Amino acid sequence: MARSPAQVALRLIALLLLLPAAWSATFTMTNNCGYTVWPGLLSGAGTAPLSTTGFALAQGASATVSAPASWSGRMWARTLCAEDAGGKFTCATGDCGSGALQCNGGGAAPPASLVEFTLDGSGGMDFFDVSLVDGYNLPMLVVPQGAAAATAAASSTGGPKCMATGCLVDLNAACPAALKVTSAGAASSAVGGSAMACRSACEAFGSPEYCCSGAYGSPSTCRPSAYSQFFKSACPRAYSYAYDDSTSTFTCAAGTNYAITFCPSTTSGKYTDENPQAAGVPPANGTMVYRGGEQFSTSGGASTAAHASQLLLAAAVAVALLL
Repeated sequence: MARSPAQVALRLIALLLLLPAAWSATFTMTNNCGYTVWPGLLSGAGTAPLSTTGFALAQGASATVSAPASWSGRMWARTLCAEDAGGKFTCATGDCGSGALQCNGGGAAPPASLVEFTLDGSGGMDFFDVSLVDGYNLPMLVVPQGAAAATAAASSTGGPKCMATGCLVDLNAACPAALKVTSAGAASSAVGGSAMACRSACEAFGSPEYCCSGAYGSPSTCRPSAYSQFFKSACPRAYSYAYDDSTSTFTCAAGTNYAITFCPSTTSGKYTDENPQAAGVPPANGTMVYRGGEQFSTSGGASTAAHASQLLLAAAVAVALLL
């Protein structure tokens, strides 16, 4: 039986409502640092670009960026940025080499703390991690938001690893001297405000055993080093070297939203396996205790609820058309 133009239009509307609601994600970035940061965003090869590739985020401010279905890429915070007299924009850490506020396809120059995402990947899951493989420039926390995250946190069945990850402590002052990046004119052994980043051993020394390359290019031959253990002991859920997958990759159902906090404070919570003292680092913002995903804000729940409403509406329209 031929369908009227109105029925065809309703079917198309149902599809448009259904697909984005099911698989898109929203990233809410919050700057809890005592200074402005400039987030950079890089889409992976073959994935749609985001609406922005870089912007300024003032102290205490938040910004939201939406990602399309099946997006993959990485985000980071640039620090100590300025524009010179000729209009060239550069940053002391995390610079993306574009010479502008927007990164325009440029990645973060190491050292930089990174968060990496693959949305709606294998099995309809999001995959995400915080990586210190390219070094570290500031603390970072990623918290899944909304109904999917709350369900995973409440589950005791050992299901997907839908939970917070990151590095909550300031590693710059305690960074080994051979890896420490300091402000111009400061000695490599300086501590405090002059230390602005901590390099990876791969960047510092370039040898295959640290870079997991050449004869060391497999999980069986590239093992943790004393330098990667510095990062891992302080930030157990973050990637510390290239083959650190088992303890550092996390998954949530596709459609989950994510809160990303730069320099997370005591109100952000803390997971119990974080051990800054093991690396000789005091907690960045005092003592913090985390007892599970439910302790984190679920402010993304409203967005997830809106997505769920769209799904129900789309399903109702589709059923009506079949009757």
